[in-house]
Order: sequence, then structure tokens, then C-alpha cells
Amino acid sequence: MTRTVCLHGPESTGKSTLGPRIAEALGGIYVPEFGRTWSEAKGIGFTMTDLVAIAKGHMADTRAALNRRPPWVILDTDPLMTAVWAEMLFGERDPWFDRFTDTADFYVMFDVDLPWIPDGTRMFGTEGLRAKFFDLCRAELERRHVPWTMVGGHGEDRFENAMKAIGEAAERGCFPDLAQRGIA
Repeated sequence: MTRTVCLHGPESTGKSTLGPRIAEALGGIYVPEFGRTWSEAKGIGFTMTDLVAIAKGHMADTRAALNRRPPWVILDTDPLMTAVWAEMLFGERDPWFDRFTDTADFYVMFDVDLPWIPDGTRMFGTEGLRAKFFDLCRAELERRHVPWTMVGGHGEDRFENAMKAIGEAAERGCFPDLAQRGIA
């Protein structure tokens, strides 16, 4: 059985840096952020239609990874995060996002305790916008009632804190197959 962990949170919080490391440490597959690939190819002048297409593209990549049947799939965001982007950009979301139910087993939300670094695709670097983005990210997880933990820290501590959070999620039964086999 494949377990899914989604890395969630505002821009410049370490999701894309830590995702491949977490996947490797767990012997799994990393699914990169589809929105980054989209924005690097097409720019950041998003429409709501673009955001739905980004979410659907990410889900296609997720399905392809799941079809390989690895023990773990680590997602660099998912449609819940794209819904937050819609809220940040437009103050609303397409109804498609609320119909999305294929959530990950567990979410690791990264704190905004790292400096914001512009890279040509990031948009919300001021302290106020980062705080708003963070609050919307947390609200989306709470609204969906998905299991999640917030992770912070700098350097290697951030990776270790993420791995610890995933281990604790297993102990709490977020990955039922592990608990049933006594691995948690």
C-alpha cells in the first residue's frame, strides 16, 4: 500500500528542497510542484482556469506516481494548496477545488520561519502577505479536517523535524497499514 504525504505551506518554506530528500529517505517517489513547472513555462499571469488546470495536472502526476506502487509518495503541494493560491490571487476559488476529495494521508505544513527568496515564480514576499498566505494554508487544512503537523527549523533541523512529524503521524495511525503491521 502506498502512503501519501503532502508538503503544504507558503512559498519559500522548503517544500521543493526537502521533498526529494524526504522521498529518498523513505524509499518513495517525489512528485514535484506542477504549478512551478507551469509558471516557469507560461509565466505567473494566472487565471482561475489556469489554477484548475494546474491542480488537474498535479493530480495526473500524482496518479502516475501512485500507479508505480511505491511505499511512499511525497507530494510537493496538491489541489488544496492551489485552492489557497486562488484565495491569495483572486479572493475566491473555483467550485472545483471544494469538490476535490483525493487528499493525502498526511500533510506537513512548513512554517514561514525561513527568509523569502525571489526566484521569478514567487509572488508574496512581504511579511504581511506571507502571514496571510500562511493563515490561508492553515485554514485550508483545518477546513478539510485532514491530519497535519506544522514543521519549522533551519538547515538540517527542518528536514529532521519533517521526518519526525511523519514518524509521529505513523504512530497516530495516519497510515493505517503501518499501524496494522506494527511498524508505526
